[in-house]
This record gives sequence, C-alpha cells and structure tokens, in this order.
Amino acid sequence: MAQAKEAPGRDGERPLSSVPGVASTLRHLLHLDATRGARAAVPALREAVRRVPELSTEPEILRGPDAELLAALAELCEVIGWILFDAGFHRRAHRANARALALAELCGDRWTARLVLLNHSMLQAHTGRPRAALETACRVYGPRALPPRVETLALIRRAHALALLGAARQEPEALLARARSRFLDGVCRHDPPWAWWIDDTELLGHQGWVLARLHRWDRAIPLLHRAATAPGGPAYRELFGAQLLAALAGAGAWREAEDVLADLAPRAARLRSTRTAESLTATALRLRAGTKASASLREGAVYLLDMLSAPEPRPSVRP
Repeated sequence: MAQAKEAPGRDGERPLSSVPGVASTLRHLLHLDATRGARAAVPALREAVRRVPELSTEPEILRGPDAELLAALAELCEVIGWILFDAGFHRRAHRANARALALAELCGDRWTARLVLLNHSMLQAHTGRPRAALETACRVYGPRALPPRVETLALIRRAHALALLGAARQEPEALLARARSRFLDGVCRHDPPWAWWIDDTELLGHQGWVLARLHRWDRAIPLLHRAATAPGGPAYRELFGAQLLAALAGAGAWREAEDVLADLAPRAARLRSTRTAESLTATALRLRAGTKASASLREGAVYLLDMLSAPEPRPSVRP
C-alpha cells in the first residue's frame, strides 16, 4: 500500500502528513474499492488510519495547516466513510462522514462537503431514516444552481428518500425525470472531479431502484436489468443485481427470478459489498418462505442462503 509521507512539523508540533502522501493513500483506497470491493478495502483503511495521524485528530485542532492539506484529508475521510458504509460499518461510517464534513468546512471545500452530504443521505436512507436523508440531500443546494452531474445525484437521493417516506408516486417519479434531464445536459466545467462516476449505468440502476420501491415493477425491472448486466464498472454495482432479484420477487416474476438467482448464487460467497449480501439475504429469505414461488425457486433461495452464510471473516476496524 502507498503510505502517507510526513512533512516536518512547525514550532515543535508533531509532523503533519503531506498532501502527496494523503492523495496516494486516497488513490489506493479508491482502487481497492473499485476493483475488489469495500470488504477487501477495510484492512487498507485501517492501515491508512494508522499512517495518517490527522485521521484520529479532532478536526478543529487541525485548523492551523494549509487549506490544501485539509482538503486532501477531507477527501480521504469521505472515501473512508463510503467504504465503511458499503462494508456494513454504519456507526463508523457516520463518524467518518462527520469528520469529512468538518474538515471540508474548515478549508472551504464546498464540493467535497456536498459529496459527503450526498453519501450521508444514502447512509440515512439505508438505516431507516428517510426523513433525515431527505433533509441532508436538500442541504446540498445553495444560492447558485448546481452543475448537472451534482444535481443529478441530489435529485436521485431525494427520490429515494421520498419513495421510502411513502410519498405519492408522482413526486419521486418527477425527481427521477428531472435527474435524467439534468444528466443529459452533460458534464460542465463546474462539475467537480468526483462526478466522473455518475454515468448512465449508475443513473439507470438508481432509477430502477426507486421505481421498485414504488412497486412500479414494469418500469423498474428493465432498468435494473440494464444496470446489472452492463459490462465492467466498479465492484459496488453488484448491488444492482441484488435489487433486480428483489424486484422480480416483488413482481412475482418467478421464472425470471430463477434465472437471475442462478447467475448470482455461485458468486454470492465472493461478494465484495456487505450491502449487496444483506439485500440478497433478505430476498432469499422471502423467497424461501413464500408459498407462491415455485419449488425450484425456493430451492434456489436455500442454495443462495447457503452460499451467503459463509462469507470471508469481516475484519475489525477502528477508524
């Protein structure tokens, strides 16, 4: 792993991590997450916390360093929060997000602060706090219009929260339509560097997911299928396959569900996202207990649960 180098301290203070060292650690974690998944990135995350002392320091104490270092630390904390969330460490992800937001605000990095808020909205929705998720997503807006990719993501987060809150179908569907429209506006020079991953596959998957939450199966399933079968892409997009299986089960599309389950089950023990594993477990339990599902699908659900029941040990983490 690339290690964060240290720069000489000032006036007897302890050494500070360098901007290139923090950036190298950040790139390493992003590469691990994209290629091997959040679970595989957790050990490297622990090492990063040990190597970069500022990650264990109260943000307010770091007010002295230059803004460039604070911005690099804020980005690193944001990535740590994301990895912890996808790996299933929700409380630690919450703390990492809070630290990232504080660091971003200290140095005036509004774009990293916005990304942290959008990530935190997703965490709140996932942990059963949709109203808080909606409020957090709305904090991304300011006096000036957001650039296309950033607003696309903000609209998606709001749509998820409204769907979970039981809003009328028209409200989240209208937000999805606006998200698609803003996405088609293309990337502009005001979009931040982190907006690269908001591509068509990401948008399709979230559109389908929101529509599935609204039980709009006829529209949700084709979108989720396209997202789940798109070639390449980062490891965390395995989640779209899990959401596709859940949508097919919800729609009672047993034959199609059998096909998707047969594709997912052999790979289930190697899943790299705890969120994905948890989603598949919940769907498999419903299918196994369902009286309307075919016998072969119920048997497939048992097989899927067996494959999910012996994952790689989850490493301990103390960020």
